[in-house]
Amino acid sequence: MASIFEFIGSNFWHVAPILLAGALGLAITIERGIVLLLEYPIAKMPQFIDKLRDLIMTDRLTDALALCEQYRSKPAANVIKEALLRAHQPEDMIEEGLHISVAEASYKIQLRTNYLATIANVSTLLGLFGTIVGMIHAFEAVGSANPQQRSALLAAGISMAMNATMMGLAVAIPCMVAYSILISKSNFLNSQVEDAAARIIDLIKQRFYEAENEPFKEANPSGSSQK
Repeated sequence: MASIFEFIGSNFWHVAPILLAGALGLAITIERGIVLLLEYPIAKMPQFIDKLRDLIMTDRLTDALALCEQYRSKPAANVIKEALLRAHQPEDMIEEGLHISVAEASYKIQLRTNYLATIANVSTLLGLFGTIVGMIHAFEAVGSANPQQRSALLAAGISMAMNATMMGLAVAIPCMVAYSILISKSNFLNSQVEDAAARIIDLIKQRFYEAENEPFKEANPSGSSQK
């Protein structure tokens, strides 16, 4: 461990980009982890949809909007809310609004996550660059040194090269793991948003159908027969 700190201290300006990439990757991982794992998901989505169905089918749209407002940090709830705000509009306008809301929600869900893959690739390349620089220094030192110093200089150069590789991979590997986990969660949330959009448009159509057929039901109550 001491040799790592010595390497950082003696090669700070070369190591600084790798450290900066690691700090940026850590910040993105923490922020996206909190948002995607804790803030955005609706834990009990089926129960949430069931409550909305009861409110919408009983024509209590204000209560349905209030329920969505309780989940204002959830992309799926915001998509449903935008659809309910357009419930009085024609079907094509409702669907157009849903497309816009789903696109905005998808953008928020995927925001900054792809940077982790870029950081992983860049940090790997920075480590490789440090490896090449270390090897160049080692061979230059060996070529100009006396025989007694060659072994020590060669070992120092190889140590510098390997430490640079290790630091690059130490940033890249966690970033790639975090990227894989967060992308998987992003895909789940996008599926949840798309499912919510499909369900709310179906509920609005059902409500419209029920309202359209209410006069017919009142004129022809269930169980009556005509001869």
